[in-house]
Amino acid sequence: MQIAVISDTHDNIWKLDQAMPLLQTADVLLHCGDLCSPFMVVRLAKGFAGKPIHIVFGNNDGDPRLLTLKALETGHVSLHGQFASLELDGWRIAINHYPEIAHPIAHSQQFDLVCYGHDHLAHESHLGKTLLLNPGELSGINGRSSFTLLDTKTRAVQWFDL
Repeated sequence: MQIAVISDTHDNIWKLDQAMPLLQTADVLLHCGDLCSPFMVVRLAKGFAGKPIHIVFGNNDGDPRLLTLKALETGHVSLHGQFASLELDGWRIAINHYPEIAHPIAHSQQFDLVCYGHDHLAHESHLGKTLLLNPGELSGINGRSSFTLLDTKTRAVQWFDL
């Protein structure tokens, strides 16, 4: 299974559109927060049509009620709140926005993959069996616009810069 991991899109529809052809090669998409506006849920859902999308809230996400309504309207976007715990292709996965939460979760060794965002700093490390991953910011606010694709069979992480 291919899992796309993105974070901190911050309403940048141009970068999202630029990344979408590569993101579409994945089977599922994880968003680690700071999508921001409800229109981004719609845009993401249309671009990744019919495939599961899992999103957690970040500190810059707007109206939670409207974000939730837009996610529900799509039929394939799950908005998990502050934290998501999933099982995909035999992988136990935790998603949240904050590094100060992600790091202790990764150290607990209860998950195979722990994803986060917030600090806009791309990061990949292995803590025992756990892969700790921050795909960096897709928005490019700080110059680098990045995201990842993870292959659950090979455990390989591919990094992409736009």
